[in-house]
Amino acid sequence: MKTNKSKVKVSNLFSALTMIICLVIGFSLWKFVMGDPSNFEGGNVESGTPQNVLGMVYHGGYIVPVLMGLLLMTLVFSIERFFVLNRSEGKGNLSKFVQNVQRKITEGKMAEAKQMCDKQKGSVANVIHSALVKYDEVVAEGFDSEKASEMIGTEIEEATSLEMPTLEKNMVILSTMVSLGTLFGLLGTVTGMIKAFRGLATAGAPDQVQLAAGISEALINTATGIGTSILATIAYNFFTSKIDTLTYFVDEAGSVLTNAYRKLKGQK
Repeated sequence: MKTNKSKVKVSNLFSALTMIICLVIGFSLWKFVMGDPSNFEGGNVESGTPQNVLGMVYHGGYIVPVLMGLLLMTLVFSIERFFVLNRSEGKGNLSKFVQNVQRKITEGKMAEAKQMCDKQKGSVANVIHSALVKYDEVVAEGFDSEKASEMIGTEIEEATSLEMPTLEKNMVILSTMVSLGTLFGLLGTVTGMIKAFRGLATAGAPDQVQLAAGISEALINTATGIGTSILATIAYNFFTSKIDTLTYFVDEAGSVLTNAYRKLKGQK
């Protein structure tokens, strides 16, 4: 138990540090790369006309580095989830593995099914292996079908609950990026429009530079925020679908296992 708690603390610390590092990288890119004097006419960063896209993005304002940090977080945690969930499927093709295990269970070859789980590894294989061990126990005790089904189902639920934290970790962060990207983009849009209207309200002729900077800030923040939200939404839905598929395979194997026990009791 202490080991699991330590792993959770280390994992949470890693996630927190990752978010901080992404924000620092976002700010550094905005300040030192996009804000380089060579990106502006006459080398004037604040009032000079941008000569390229980097200069235009820099004039998006202080919301830009935050949005860049959120975008980096979305990319980093999406990559992390991709590798973790692929590893959770095990070494071989998961669909074929589940089909083969179900066939072995139906044939009553539980020892071979457990060997296949040991070879496959991964979250699904771990849960099925635990269910097979429980199956051997209820067979040895000779429980009735209803009691055995309940015990096997409970074992599957407990084993799944141990695997789910690994599968679902950082999914909350991805779902949060969906909202934060849109909200910070909207905030950048509002602050940009404030600058634009301030330029229009300038005494005499409107300050074209300030007006352009305000509109630029509004549009750049809007585009970056929406882009971050789109990427986070796609990643979250994709990984949620993969997790649902993994749990479906577990439930399907559990159903086959309980049916196999009922068949065994019927034969007796």
